[in-house]
Amino acid sequence: MSSLWKINSVQLALSSVLSALAIAIPFVFRGTPLQIYIPAIQYSGTAASHVPSMLAIVIGPLAAALVGLASTFGFLATLGPVIAARAFIHVLWGVAASIYVFRGGSYVKALLLIALPIHAVGEGLVVYWLGPIFGVVKVAAEVAGLWVSIGTIAHHLIDSAISLAVYRAIRPMLLPLLPKSALHGKKA
Repeated sequence: MSSLWKINSVQLALSSVLSALAIAIPFVFRGTPLQIYIPAIQYSGTAASHVPSMLAIVIGPLAAALVGLASTFGFLATLGPVIAARAFIHVLWGVAASIYVFRGGSYVKALLLIALPIHAVGEGLVVYWLGPIFGVVKVAAEVAGLWVSIGTIAHHLIDSAISLAVYRAIRPMLLPLLPKSALHGKKA
């Protein structure tokens, strides 16, 4: 097994904290102004809900997968199967972006050039495919998928800015805890 897919106890602990946040955010922000939910098109935008997955990118691909699965669980428990399937896309973009970072790419590029397209297209396709099964009118599924993709782009950019600010603040404390990787010596 490549060292890229190994996880040590510190990485596991950090993944657990981020997973707890990923589960808590949908519960804590549900029904507040910090969550937008449009059932007709299966769109939800919950403030900072991508931040745990985005921070997990710098911990490692396995951490990104674990936090993405936790996010999926949180949204399944609060907003149902289509939103949960959209949240599962966090696993895909989180792992892809983390692999990019651990192979020498920058964190900013990982968020914007790797994660963003996978995220927006993936969530739009989920609504297009699953929306009609769970209440989105078939004819409207294409439009709903497009609107979800557009909303996801805006939400991803906002949460990327939050994640970058948090990462830059915790980077000096985080790097000594993680195994030597492409992040050492590199700025976000």
